[in-house]
Amino acid sequence: MTLIDDPTRHLFFTGKGGVGKTSLACATAIALADRGRRVLLVSTDPASNLDEVLDVILSSVPTSVPSVEGLLALNIDPEAAAREYRERAVGPYRDVLPEAAVASIEEQLSGACTTEIAAFDEFVKFLADADVTKEFDHIVFDTAPTGHTLRLLQLPAAWDSFIESNAGGSTCLGPLSGLKAQKDLYAEAIRALSDPLRTTLVLVSRPEKSALLEAERTRRELWALGVQNQFFVLNGTFIARDRDDSVAMALEEHGRVALAGMPHGLVTLPRAEVMLCPYELVGAKALRAVLAPDTVHSMPKASSVRDRGSEGLPPLASILPEIESGGHGVVMVMGKGGVGKTTIASAIAVELASRGHRVYLTTTDPAGRVQADLARRVPSLTVNSIDPAVETQAYKDEVLRTAGRALDLGAFLLLEEELRSPCTEEIAVFRAFSREVERGEDGFVILDTAPTGHTMLLLDATEAYHRQVSHTLSDLPESVRRLLPRLRDPRFTRILIATLPEATPVHEAAQLQQDLERAQMTPFAWVINQCLTPLVVKDPILKARQASEHRFIAEVRRVHATRVCLVPWLIDEPATPDSLRDIVTGHAAIAQQMPRPFR
Repeated sequence: MTLIDDPTRHLFFTGKGGVGKTSLACATAIALADRGRRVLLVSTDPASNLDEVLDVILSSVPTSVPSVEGLLALNIDPEAAAREYRERAVGPYRDVLPEAAVASIEEQLSGACTTEIAAFDEFVKFLADADVTKEFDHIVFDTAPTGHTLRLLQLPAAWDSFIESNAGGSTCLGPLSGLKAQKDLYAEAIRALSDPLRTTLVLVSRPEKSALLEAERTRRELWALGVQNQFFVLNGTFIARDRDDSVAMALEEHGRVALAGMPHGLVTLPRAEVMLCPYELVGAKALRAVLAPDTVHSMPKASSVRDRGSEGLPPLASILPEIESGGHGVVMVMGKGGVGKTTIASAIAVELASRGHRVYLTTTDPAGRVQADLARRVPSLTVNSIDPAVETQAYKDEVLRTAGRALDLGAFLLLEEELRSPCTEEIAVFRAFSREVERGEDGFVILDTAPTGHTMLLLDATEAYHRQVSHTLSDLPESVRRLLPRLRDPRFTRILIATLPEATPVHEAAQLQQDLERAQMTPFAWVINQCLTPLVVKDPILKARQASEHRFIAEVRRVHATRVCLVPWLIDEPATPDSLRDIVTGHAAIAQQMPRPFR
């Protein structure tokens, strides 16, 4: 793999959820360390799974990875970073100012803006502060799924510009002086990102149309930001070993067709390919085998007797009677990036609309791709997405029209200045989210949410957003006021946790369930997606993957969930109402086994 032959100091791995960014980032970091380099592996994903992949307990400080000399890793924890940020800001005043004044500062720093800037500061530190990383030869960044990463990499320029133009001395984060101290660091981050001798952006994709399109979108947007030293990794390519296996042959053909239509921008990039692995990529031994073809790593043995815990699981249709019994409400599909939330949400929406209900299908994912044309083909279905740019502009206009109405010119200009903060987008998207939830009063709202970590930050910040919106708007929207009670009402909101029959997605989903329950939100059901279990396969790679998934299905059923349903591994992404309804009924599994022509 040429990426590790002459690597830059900074390597950013990004791509659509589920394409294998973490596995490839870890494999690359290990390969560099094995060559005698000192490497720091940093996860910027709020839902990081580095711990499980590396088989080590990590924190927000560099931790040595067992059996890999020279490799250290850490997770940027947004909540921990926010606590430390607040204490740095408030601590010096605790014994100086009156208690009420200290409480006022703490209140000002309780919003989601503080969480974002605190996590962002940690990211910038590892990118731009040479003193912090001087002991390392390489910094490898394992980033969140694309939409969140694009925002992260856009922030250095956004905050630098905002600080430069702000003349009022305050922001949604409090006194501007604290941010101005970071200005030089933000400027250095911009220089580092755009320097091809220091930074490489590694775009990761599967041989699938949607993942390739997402990679191309990311390539264009980051190229425009000046991040132009880009490398493309095609992960999970597959060649059938058993030419009589209809599923294996269809999967091979699916990849070939997707690559034939690959966007030209990706074709022009330097590229490496990684074959589909038959085993779980956990631990240094398995990860070394990813980039070292000569390394022997045994496949799990296919069992002739299936674990009983993986048999007899019903399709999605089994949970619909209870969902539709009230005639309206919200269904939130949540989970790790790449587990198929969009497909599951779309399938449920199409089925409910086909049964005569009024249904709204929307996405809160910055990189979401809900199929807009479904609305034209399914009566009673409305499809839309929350567009951050549109929502931000609408929010700014409303604040200036209402809160700015009674201000003198000086105060109005200060308000206008504050609204240029990058944090304004977060508030605007939150308001749009609450508006979508409100629609559940007169129909069914099916929400395809952003990957887990970003969604949890959104939900955790609900009460803080109440305060922030109250600060800028004289009249708090009723949809915002009622959001928490609606989300916590199990008769109104049903939360579906989507996962894959693999270690990391299952364990991350279990953590998501715990986080939700702490927020007084109880998941309604689990959906195990992309299962080979219902299919008959003969190809050794697919049989090995099928064998490995049984224990994770059993774990979900026995340990984590009271309701579980199963969706088979789909070779082709469903594109029609009928194919989406087949997912709900379980007929999609039968369709996989049908003979099909090959080109």
